[in-house]
Amino acid sequence: MTKKSILTRTAGIAATALMLAWLSPAAAADEPAKTPLTLDRAIRLVRENNPALKAAAEEITAADARITQSRSAWFPQISASAGYTWLDTVSKMSFGNSGELQFMPNDNYDAKVTARATLIDFGKRGTNVNLAKSGKKTAEESLELARRELSYQTVQHFYGILFLRENLRVEEKEIVALNKALDYTTKRYQAGTATRFDVLSTEVRIAATRNRTLDIEHELRRSELTLRRLTGIAENAPLSLQGSFVLTPKAPDNSGLVAQALEQRLELQLSRENERAAKLHRSLAMKQGMPVVTGSLSWGVTNGYQPDIYEMRNNVAAGLHLEIPLFTGFRTSAERQESAALMRAATQRRIDTEEQVKSDVEATIHALQTASEKITTTEIQVQQAELAARHVRARYENGMATALDLLDTEASLSQAELARLQAAYAYVMSSYTLKRVTGEVFW
Repeated sequence: MTKKSILTRTAGIAATALMLAWLSPAAAADEPAKTPLTLDRAIRLVRENNPALKAAAEEITAADARITQSRSAWFPQISASAGYTWLDTVSKMSFGNSGELQFMPNDNYDAKVTARATLIDFGKRGTNVNLAKSGKKTAEESLELARRELSYQTVQHFYGILFLRENLRVEEKEIVALNKALDYTTKRYQAGTATRFDVLSTEVRIAATRNRTLDIEHELRRSELTLRRLTGIAENAPLSLQGSFVLTPKAPDNSGLVAQALEQRLELQLSRENERAAKLHRSLAMKQGMPVVTGSLSWGVTNGYQPDIYEMRNNVAAGLHLEIPLFTGFRTSAERQESAALMRAATQRRIDTEEQVKSDVEATIHALQTASEKITTTEIQVQQAELAARHVRARYENGMATALDLLDTEASLSQAELARLQAAYAYVMSSYTLKRVTGEVFW
């Protein structure tokens, strides 16, 4: 094989690899278009692609680095230094005719390595490490809370899109029925058995329904854009959702839900961790007035020693340093007051969160029960409205009912179907809300 053919083959392989690398993101972007988007898959896409979750994960990394930083206080701090100093005038002494004696050189050189360490600080370092660990735990719980909140938002928009699409279908069904009524009314008007007012009334109902359809389409577009942003699905990819509101309502098991929420809700765990961090800050503030003992050890070379002041010689220095804060301009007492107030505030926020959790559970249980009852009542309303619509349509075609009767009946049927859809949507969302307020993971 010639050198030219080898280069040509290598270039071809490289071009193929680049093409595959370029096509792979596009294939990943087209993946949602190939299969219907289920709720579980939508939540998985959110957890994989959402930038807010990636940012929260980086905050955990930063918190872990802060732990290492706080632990560095346990180790000696080692530094190296070197310097040159030129002095004039220097100390000299004359001894008659024997000349003068110089006690220090004009050119002074110094190089050393120094190790410093805190020996006693009455627990300040340990408290700082515990604070850093608390910060990492808070970051981890914040990440999980963000995951749950974004997952719940995904549930809201997922079923919101399904609801709006079904709502649109109901409105379009009413438009079809109204158009059919308009055609029949127009024929009757042309035959002289109906008035122009009947035609106009039907046209007004159609226009009003189309206006509602436009509003629904706008809300649907907004929800689809939000879901795409959460999941990372491309704008040009079809958004085919797989889900429905077909369900069998059942009464929730209320026993132990409040206790489960108090144990599993991440908001409450965060408030407890914040309370613990506030106590650590209080402990650290109480130790600010305590003395600190540090030690140092240096080794290096320097000149300036007799009898040859120009010779570089080894030297060692060791020392202990005691620092006792006597007066800090009232800073220490103010820090203690601040930390005590923040600790009390954290306790009150934790109590408020507990009460909010209990209230959320009770309100959601009531909403779920209400939605379950509405599903039953609205189903009966739809059946009655369908029966009434069939009767009025037949009567109107036989000239036994007015156009206003027909329009009112069609509107009642549409409202009944929409009420049933709203009840089913409310029941589904209340079911997921109950899982959310009790701290249950539903993905």
